[in-house]
Amino acid sequence: MSRGKKLDIFIGTDIDDGWAQVQTPRKSKVSNEILEPSKHFLVFQKEKRRGKTVTLVGEFKLPSEDATTTLKLLKKKLGCGGAFKDGWMEFQGELKDKLRELLVNEGFRFKHGH
Repeated sequence: MSRGKKLDIFIGTDIDDGWAQVQTPRKSKVSNEILEPSKHFLVFQKEKRRGKTVTLVGEFKLPSEDATTTLKLLKKKLGCGGAFKDGWMEFQGELKDKLRELLVNEGFRFKHGH
């Protein structure tokens, strides 16, 4: 077989018959409860993803538009990337101390020891 030609294999079945997409459940349940910033009790988590450190803060119970504006403000002040997924804000890098200070200034609270 030459290098430039594609291999054409006929399996003999139609994939559309009886196949369904597997739906995996979420790791955490997203609640519809909305709290003001002073009623939140946030925690930090640190993960390694592809050899890089990611700081997670949550769980936020805010409307999605408020969460995205808060995330955008924090990313701008920290100078890093991030995302909002399943009620948790993810930031690139180890930013626990800086992040705590900024969130306390925004009116959020943390669980004791975090």
